[in-house]
Amino acid sequence: MPAPDLYHDVVCTALIKDGWKITDDPLVLTIGRRSVFVDLGAQKLIAAERGSDKIAIEIKSFVSPSPIKDLETAWGQFFMYARALQKKEPERVLYLAVRRNIFETLFQEEVGQLLLEEPGFRLIVFDSNTQEIIQWL
Repeated sequence: MPAPDLYHDVVCTALIKDGWKITDDPLVLTIGRRSVFVDLGAQKLIAAERGSDKIAIEIKSFVSPSPIKDLETAWGQFFMYARALQKKEPERVLYLAVRRNIFETLFQEEVGQLLLEEPGFRLIVFDSNTQEIIQWL
């Protein structure tokens, strides 16, 4: 099992503050003979008669010397996990979680906008200091 992301605990705390219940840590998706590990699975009850929302979150730190390499990795993981979720848990929606400063820099550049414009891409922006979710995109 891979090591948790640098901001794993921060995102867990932010989700709990936002009313989510962590259900899987990590969320294991088996694809044939292989497994992939999405950082978190969470659930938020809306109302008994309406069921619940279920999400999966892939957390990315963007701390390597190359933000483009980090973006490429995040992009590939996101869409591979999203496809696996469609097959295994179609009721669960995948989000990529990034820190506010990454969103305000890299994701405001043209290269980051490419990912934001992808159909089906969803993003959670969190503040690592306050441990809160700032934005759901």
